Amino acid sequence: MSKTNTSTPQSLQFTRHLHPAPLPADQRAALLKNPGFGRVFTDHMVTIRYHESQGWHDAKIEPRAPIPMDPAAAVLHYAQEIFEGLKAYRTADGGATLFRPEENARRFQQSAERLAMPILPESVFLEACDLLVNTDRAWIPDGDGSLYLRPFMFANEIFLGVKPSSDYLFLVIASSVGAYFKTSAPAVSVWVSPDYTRAAPGGTGAAKCGGNYAASLIAQAEATKHGCDQVVFLDAAERRWVEELGGMNIFFVFDDGSMVTPPLGGTILPGITRSSLLTLAKDKGIAVREERYSIQQWKADAASGRLREAFACGTAAVVTPIGTVRAPDGEFTIGNGGSGASTEALKATLVGIQRGTTADPHGWIHKVF
Repeated sequence: MSKTNTSTPQSLQFTRHLHPAPLPADQRAALLKNPGFGRVFTDHMVTIRYHESQGWHDAKIEPRAPIPMDPAAAVLHYAQEIFEGLKAYRTADGGATLFRPEENARRFQQSAERLAMPILPESVFLEACDLLVNTDRAWIPDGDGSLYLRPFMFANEIFLGVKPSSDYLFLVIASSVGAYFKTSAPAVSVWVSPDYTRAAPGGTGAAKCGGNYAASLIAQAEATKHGCDQVVFLDAAERRWVEELGGMNIFFVFDDGSMVTPPLGGTILPGITRSSLLTLAKDKGIAVREERYSIQQWKADAASGRLREAFACGTAAVVTPIGTVRAPDGEFTIGNGGSGASTEALKATLVGIQRGTTADPHGWIHKVF
């Protein structure tokens, strides 16, 4: 059971300590010309502390800096850690917006519950993100770039022993980013892992915790060895059903225009991009089914032409077409090996809403104050 928050959002006030020497504008501009993904960081960060005797306290926005840490800090030994990922976008009027950040806040709470960590109030999560975006607004790239926010929390109690920590640190950092995939190909290639699985029933598959990603790295390395951009995981019980990629959900588009995505059930991360695409597909009159889809059926449908498109989706990758699937017993191509009409239409609508160039009928856009 997760710990109870003993402070109310109204009692938590953020203290501002702005950077005494932020990166000069010309150096920042040079970095933003081609930021890549996850390597260019902004000037500031948010920190909030938690202790079971005090609740949430000591909320700050301050210069980004290394975190002092004792070698016996619980996270280093027992991996009690969770995180989120969301993006801020520059608007035409110079403002900034976030896309469905309340969903990230709620998923963060669900992850905390699963890992026996304290629940951060949704309002505090949103205020922390808003403060960082507002403070480091100049770091949002122009054009197709965005500001990637990384809220995270880890166990910070100094002890050796398997139990939930009594002390935690919550932070938000930000990174100016461009495209997630480095390839210039029209679609990515994926490797079906024959030996490794991502999650099992009763495990942490639905939580966004670092351990899930650490366990996926050897499979991703295997995918890279076979010339693929990403790994596809099958279910842990039968090694038959497609679940998700290393860090993304997956959709399949058929010749009748319908779509399928694997169902949530505790082993798949409930992606916010996934949820949004389900809604947008229904808006467009596309029949969408959340049902299991086997690797054998995937191969057969690609060969027969019944499967026309497949794409991965997530905050970082947005919507990315899948062109080639490789496995130990061979490979196959989906459609023309590139993107498809349904993939492009859904991506255009999603990106348009995120960037404020398309109507937002569901009220997903959050304006940063």
